[in-house]
Amino acid sequence: MENYIVSARKYRPDTFRSVVGQEHITSTLQNAIKHGKLAQAFLFCGPRGVGKTTCARILAKAINCENFGENLEPCNSCPSCNDFNNGTSMNIFELDAASNSGVDDARELIRQVSIPPQTGKYKVYIIDEVHMLSQSAFNALLKTLEEPPAYAKFILATTEKHKIIPTILSRCQVFDFNRISLQDIVNHLSYVAKSEGVTCEGDVLHLIARKADGGMRDALSTFDQLVSFTGGNMTREACLQNLNMLDSGYFFRMVDNFLKGDIANTLILYKEILDKGFDGQHFITGLCEHLRNLMVAIDPATHPLLEVSDNDRARYGEQSSKCGVRLLLQYLSIASDCEYRYRDSNNKRLFTEVCLMKLCSVNQQPIGIQPS
Repeated sequence: MENYIVSARKYRPDTFRSVVGQEHITSTLQNAIKHGKLAQAFLFCGPRGVGKTTCARILAKAINCENFGENLEPCNSCPSCNDFNNGTSMNIFELDAASNSGVDDARELIRQVSIPPQTGKYKVYIIDEVHMLSQSAFNALLKTLEEPPAYAKFILATTEKHKIIPTILSRCQVFDFNRISLQDIVNHLSYVAKSEGVTCEGDVLHLIARKADGGMRDALSTFDQLVSFTGGNMTREACLQNLNMLDSGYFFRMVDNFLKGDIANTLILYKEILDKGFDGQHFITGLCEHLRNLMVAIDPATHPLLEVSDNDRARYGEQSSKCGVRLLLQYLSIASDCEYRYRDSNNKRLFTEVCLMKLCSVNQQPIGIQPS
């Protein structure tokens, strides 16, 4: 059987230019290399799967590249780059702080730092999940981070910046990575799908991007899962089924029922949602998000805040024009109160149904009167 490589590894960026959604980081690092103003220690912070370790590897490769030229990218062809790409570099070390968290591990690292590189310019130490280091390990590293040998560089990466002690933070240049925007994820998934010969129906890639919540690695893992599930022909229905996501069409229908005051069909629709395996908490959270999107869609100036497909953006604009700000504020007040109190309810289904009946009654009341 041919060795299978997951998309997150196969399409992992190997140049600054190919990093998605972190231009503010990559341009700063490139300029630092260009002008010879590299810090002795970097701290990369941000959510999971947004490119922290990837950027650390590219930076480590770039500062040892023998042909780092005017394009400000590692060449990927010199002996140093080839050694790194093949996993045989003797100058770049990756450590997982989760499994090497003790003071003895820190002392061993310090001992290695004292040995100059046999080839190349720098020894680079990439310490992933650095917040997992023990207090004593942090203390052991302090002096080395502050005054390392000229040939040593440290790149620390963490998803939990608040757990890093201030004395470490003050010795590092801190870079905060952003969540990757929905559109950037969709564009990258589209490139991967085209490269792999995968066909995608409608807004399937938008659904994957929404599920990933700003993480490219999560998006690519989900993409691989759906390719396996669908055999490379990804339909919207298969995507919703496999990812356990509630189709946005339910929420559009639900709000249409609210506007008409149609309690009967609202309750029938809610039962249909429950029968598909979704619980009330999942539904009410999605309804609150839908109402928020309707509020955002009222003014064209705030449309960029809608992280949805073009088709759904048009539907939000159409439905929001039927509601208006005042009515949506009442809807949001009732729905958000339901979400807040849902967990403490003994009869959760009845509680949610009462909430839905209140929402249906709002538009039937005289102005200024809200359902109690």
